[in-house]
Amino acid sequence: MEILQDPVILSRLQFSITAMFHILWPLTTVGISLILVIFEWLWLKTGDIDNYRHARFWAKLFLLNFSMGVISGLPLEFEFGTNWSRFSMVTGEFFGNVLGYEGAMAFMLEAGFLGIMLFGWKRVPPAIHLLATSMVALGASFSAFWILVANSWMQTPAGIHMENNRVVVDSYFEAIFNKNMPWGVLHMWFACLATSLFVIGGLSAWYILKRRNTDFFLKSFKLALIRCDFCGAYSNFFGSRQWSTGVCTPTGKGSRYRSALEYESGRQRSGLESTVMAQRDGSKK
Repeated sequence: MEILQDPVILSRLQFSITAMFHILWPLTTVGISLILVIFEWLWLKTGDIDNYRHARFWAKLFLLNFSMGVISGLPLEFEFGTNWSRFSMVTGEFFGNVLGYEGAMAFMLEAGFLGIMLFGWKRVPPAIHLLATSMVALGASFSAFWILVANSWMQTPAGIHMENNRVVVDSYFEAIFNKNMPWGVLHMWFACLATSLFVIGGLSAWYILKRRNTDFFLKSFKLALIRCDFCGAYSNFFGSRQWSTGVCTPTGKGSRYRSALEYESGRQRSGLESTVMAQRDGSKK
């Protein structure tokens, strides 16, 4: 098949498969980490041992998701360079820095307190353990924030100009807080919560169906059932607001099809469109 000989198509296919598999794991770590904070806080506030047991049990699921997220995320990082090398060269001054912030700020914060959260029970004071769990949850949310900053900037670029066919940052504040960013971050953050609640609710329902520790899992099932609709509704609302910024619409002002990037001689193609054309031109040489 001729289409499978096109390096752009193959690059897109490989990247999409890797991204679709990877997103399942960090997405649930964001939500589960926040749920762990809730259970642990309730345990300290009420003294209910069930909340302590829930925090210990669902922390195991968090560890599984965190591990798979790291393993599947490593090839995804390399694919930015191997599959989209021209894009990386053009946008590296901002896009590369943002990905670096995600690793240095968010991932390191999350990983740094993960050991205390998992193995610090009865080894550190309860308040310190809650702080560690909160830092893990904050790191997970920061990770989502920086990734969505990179994604939203590709949709509605801001705070930059082109110089010698490369992006030069004029204002990091404008680039980070582009008009698509607030809605994209909120949309994804609530989607993470909704997905995590559905996962916890589904696993709890399975245990209840098998009549295994029904009293224990009924509590987590109720928590998921009550809050998943709320989070899902907010995710849809913020998603619609994100759409209204012009993202993914061929004629939307500032969209990836009609970018805000401009040369002195006039308007250029958007970042994504320029990248595809550059990749295709380069493959023909």
